[in-house]
Amino acid sequence: MIHLLLAISLVVSPIWPLGVNPLPGDPYVIADLDRLELAFIQDGEVRQVFPVAAGSKEKLTPVGEFTLTVKAADPYYRKKDIPGGDKDNPLGTRWLGFDARETDGRVYGIHGTNNPDSIGKRATAGCIRMNNADVEILFEELPLGTRIFVTRDGRDFGEIAAEQGAIPE
Repeated sequence: MIHLLLAISLVVSPIWPLGVNPLPGDPYVIADLDRLELAFIQDGEVRQVFPVAAGSKEKLTPVGEFTLTVKAADPYYRKKDIPGGDKDNPLGTRWLGFDARETDGRVYGIHGTNNPDSIGKRATAGCIRMNNADVEILFEELPLGTRIFVTRDGRDFGEIAAEQGAIPE
């Protein structure tokens, strides 16, 4: 009976896929805080590179590999009680939250902006900020569970992706 319950729980488990992730071909994101660029990797290649803004101080934006845990269209900005879709909302049109520093995806994220002049600068409180049109592309392409690698590497995105297992070497 215990074996049957274990088998059933594995089949209906919300944790999927099992095993090492990412697999080559899976969507993957690399954000390089030194270059202030973000790469979208899919099907074993770098599909697009976008300019971003990051933490105004070096330690504000966490570095490491994280998991996309929350997606929100027109996110609500709770710090200042600004509804989603409002022109004064600093989160822009999309939120892609990840589990950095033992958080639940509602603290750190990749998001849009109402201040496009900040892109390409160190201007955030710790999130990775993108132009709204760019983050909307990612929002459509990335499923929950996508791995997000934040680094200060400076190397070619293809090299980093291969090292992380997102592109076959």
